[in-house]
Amino acid sequence: MPWRVSPQDRASGVRPDPYRIWLSEVMLQQTTVAAVRDYFRRFTARWPDVEALAAAEDGAVMAEWAGLGYYARARNLLKCARVVAQEMDGQFPQTAAELQKLPGIGPYTAGAIAAIAYDEPVAVVDGNVERVVSRLFAVQTPLPAAKPELTDLTAQITPQSRPGDFAQAMMDLGATICTPRNPACAICPLIADCDAQSQGIAADLPRKLAKKPKPTRLGFAYVAMNAAGDVLLERRPEKGLLGGMLGFPGSEWSEAPTPAPPLRSDWQEADAEVRHTFTHFHLILRVFVTRTEGANFTPGGDFAPGDLPTLMRKVWDAAQSADWPQPE
Repeated sequence: MPWRVSPQDRASGVRPDPYRIWLSEVMLQQTTVAAVRDYFRRFTARWPDVEALAAAEDGAVMAEWAGLGYYARARNLLKCARVVAQEMDGQFPQTAAELQKLPGIGPYTAGAIAAIAYDEPVAVVDGNVERVVSRLFAVQTPLPAAKPELTDLTAQITPQSRPGDFAQAMMDLGATICTPRNPACAICPLIADCDAQSQGIAADLPRKLAKKPKPTRLGFAYVAMNAAGDVLLERRPEKGLLGGMLGFPGSEWSEAPTPAPPLRSDWQEADAEVRHTFTHFHLILRVFVTRTEGANFTPGGDFAPGDLPTLMRKVWDAAQSADWPQPE
């Protein structure tokens, strides 16, 4: 992992960079390591420290973030970078309590930065650690109610020495050995101390409450292009899903949305619809296209579908299936 410093390098005096730890942890929220690696390399090549990121244009950061999802993270990333650069002389706080005062940094991210970068012996509990600890102590309380208990237990076993290495080892143990299904107990270094394994219930833990089915919302999206290939885009409100991101105009997303074309024109419906899933609901969009002239179109040479968030790239792809009307 490009943000890691090995124990051998730590022993030789190499210190983890809190900027890189913070950036990686924000990127890894709700996202896999495999998906984050390339994004992390591109970000750190373009913005190698917190001052460089703080000075970046919002649009450039949002475009680089496109595809990682959960765009509120990117907005908070910039807010946090600017606070650290402008109010803290580019230095991150060194305790979890102070780190949590920064935009977008919650208990887990604060603990990870404090433990890994500054050796604070604080509990670092992500999903992998929750699984390891729930099995190690045979915690029967289902998640999410078990979270406080699992955090307390993790704090009890976090060592004063090398707490950052311990935190990363626990994460890796959960990701590679103490996996959700078919845990490899036979090769686990904690097998002798694992209550769940001794009781034969390791694969059943952690227990989880049944999830409620996700509702489905509907909506309309509108793709307008003029004869020169310029495209009509809008920036979404700062608050809400895809906040601050460029995208195509559309309606509200609800069970019974009202059509809301951005201008009067001969709109034609695309053959393909768009299906997308957010954390709390599924979304189905009907896509309409038109060719027309108008103000505030983005020049075709400046339009890059790859810079759009995933949902809007799907809208663009669906628009290509339409029978586009002739320019007005």
